[in-house]
Amino acid sequence: MLENYFPVLLFMLVGLLVGVLPMALGKVVGVFMGTNRPYSEKLSPYECGFEAFEDARMQFDVRYYLVAILFILFDLEVAFLLPWAAVIKEIGLPGFFAMMVFLAILVVGFIYEWMKGALEWE
Repeated sequence: MLENYFPVLLFMLVGLLVGVLPMALGKVVGVFMGTNRPYSEKLSPYECGFEAFEDARMQFDVRYYLVAILFILFDLEVAFLLPWAAVIKEIGLPGFFAMMVFLAILVVGFIYEWMKGALEWE
């Protein structure tokens, strides 16, 4: 029974070796052949040719993330619409109605978020 899982185990081992072996080999070669002489300018933060103006870990408004998530959601809608439009003649009326249901669900979600004020930015 366990021999049925051997190809999966072998696949995982090969994947691990392909992923880890080049990194380990690069690290070993870097230790023996590379130079490591850190100095203050090399370790200083660099931002477009200027010294950093402020801390890079500043907090963002939560609404920014909400708008970003909504953008991704409606961007994925386009990713579904383009292939559908390319094969609309082959899939016929059932494909058309399936996409209309999909779009209706998205429109209901869009109206809901609009009514909740998620798209308003003060």
